[in-house]
Amino acid sequence: MSSTGGFEVVRDPLWNNIGIDAQALAVLDSAPFQRLRYVRQLGHAFLVYPGATHTRFEHALGTYHLARRATAMLGERGALTDLPPEEINLIRLAALLHDIGHYPFSHALEEAGLPSHELLAREQLRHPELTAALATTGMPDAASRIADLITGTDRSPLRGLISGALDLDKIEYLTRDARMCGVPYGTVDVDRLLHSLTLVEGPDGPGIGLHEKGVSALESLLFAKYQMYRNVYWHHAVRSATVMFKRIVRGAIADGVLEMAWVARSTDEALMEAVRARREVPLATRLRRRQLYKRAVDIPASELPAGAGAWLADDPHLTAQVEDRLAREYGLPVDGLLLDFPRKAAMLTGEVPVLTRRGVVAPARLSIHQVADELHTSARRLRVYVAEPAHVDPASVQALVERSGAEIRARLGEEPPLVGGA
Repeated sequence: MSSTGGFEVVRDPLWNNIGIDAQALAVLDSAPFQRLRYVRQLGHAFLVYPGATHTRFEHALGTYHLARRATAMLGERGALTDLPPEEINLIRLAALLHDIGHYPFSHALEEAGLPSHELLAREQLRHPELTAALATTGMPDAASRIADLITGTDRSPLRGLISGALDLDKIEYLTRDARMCGVPYGTVDVDRLLHSLTLVEGPDGPGIGLHEKGVSALESLLFAKYQMYRNVYWHHAVRSATVMFKRIVRGAIADGVLEMAWVARSTDEALMEAVRARREVPLATRLRRRQLYKRAVDIPASELPAGAGAWLADDPHLTAQVEDRLAREYGLPVDGLLLDFPRKAAMLTGEVPVLTRRGVVAPARLSIHQVADELHTSARRLRVYVAEPAHVDPASVQALVERSGAEIRARLGEEPPLVGGA
């Protein structure tokens, strides 16, 4: 960091110079924010893409930088004249703090059934060091307002910059993740998007929208997200490591070895050290040495009926029970079979109001949400991972996944095998 005229300048490989004002610096120096230096952005993706060791810390700085750029551009066009300066500053700080509640290893632990990192942010924002830093904003309820912005419940006209279809977090992580992984998939027309941002009047009052000239840039964001999920976030080896990690941590919490509250405040290495201390769990040793489970079944979501396998995403406890049962039926060791069917609720969530050249506000054209749903289905795959070679019948697995959670629970109490051919 270098100091220039009352604020600091950070050199960043993605955005070049990031200017940080005094209030943001106070947040930066707090213990909860410094923890983000030791939480990788992409979890176990570094086992596949060696450069993917960047952290939530630098991603948060980048999101703050984009918030400064976006609010400056909106201000230059006169869109923020009715907003007090502290409100604009609050948006910038919310961008900086949007991941303050994040777990170690990306979103894996939320998939494992732990509370969302957005909910944990409210607790982290009560930390005395953050409370003191946010007191300098001049808003007595700054921490509460920032928590509401992160969870998408605040009524600020600029709330869409923090939580929404066009939030700056999404723009930043796609661009940074692609750069650090060394892949060409996350290309987003960032400048065009930022220059196209505008305030539009909606049913709930003014909010962030997009000028019609930026729709093609919005499309670039959608396709970048799809490509990154298909090729990086849901890469088969990344998902193998992820399901192994989820199984390890869920077991440690269930056995009372780890407390959920400690896990939420931990870092990647602290959590893995605690896990590796359980020498009786060979799964942890395998993960450390990158001896990843292999695919026994790999079925595209497009070959499954709509809604199939919902229990795999919604009920981690039931999923673990099914994994245990299938491992026994296939003669595999304990923890020897793991299921994976990741879900992202939508590739592009929420409506994007578009200001046309005639001054009319309308939803984004091109049936963009329909396209998003199709891309989501194209990126998803149902996979069965095994610790050692085993013949797992894909048709039987597909038939099992097409059953409802209630049917699965009923069958778990019966003697016949869960799947045929076991």
